[in-house]
Amino acid sequence: MAGAESGSDLVLLDVFASPYAQRVRIALAEKGLAYESTEEDLAAKSDLLRRSNPAHGGKVPVLLHAGRPVCESLVILEYLDDAFPATPPLLPTDPYARAQARFWAEYAGRAHLCGKRLWLRRDGEEAEPEPEARAEMLAVLRTLDAELGGREFFGGEAFGFVDVAAVPFASWFLTYERHGRFAMAEECPGLAAWAARCARRDSVAANVYPPEKVYQRVLEYRQWVLGPK
Repeated sequence: MAGAESGSDLVLLDVFASPYAQRVRIALAEKGLAYESTEEDLAAKSDLLRRSNPAHGGKVPVLLHAGRPVCESLVILEYLDDAFPATPPLLPTDPYARAQARFWAEYAGRAHLCGKRLWLRRDGEEAEPEPEARAEMLAVLRTLDAELGGREFFGGEAFGFVDVAAVPFASWFLTYERHGRFAMAEECPGLAAWAARCARRDSVAANVYPPEKVYQRVLEYRQWVLGPK
């Protein structure tokens, strides 16, 4: 992949569909950093991936910088700020604002975990959603919507750390809606508008699947995990 800064010796052990790997690709694009992407097969993980992330059983993403591995998506985002200070920063400079950004970036991942409770059910999309799972999903989304407030992005006017961390899950909103029987535009209008705004960024459009494709992949994954009805 081309970037504004070359020769940085960055290799991303990657799975394109992973929202956690998408975080890293979006950050690399926002920073204009060149890197090589190595697509991993998680059903037959490479020795390199297993060696690079033994603590988590060879999960992606892993960023190799001059051969040295950095694991976990949010850790990688912070590392990119530290290792490449001349590139546009993701985190704010104020210590309190940085702490808040770290908190909300971590919180954003709850959407993916809650969403899985909605769509990975044997009775499928046709059945009424499990009330507790639906309520938990909506609570997370409404909390994010309230934190965003009326701002363009979570950090204010600039696309930053929390946006990078949260935006891969925005392409899952359609899946959450269909399995949870709710409408994002009605429940969380600010968050829905933020998702549409982010989707127009080149860094996001190039590195996440469109919502309908995410939905279709979820259906395929359900069939693979649960088998035919």
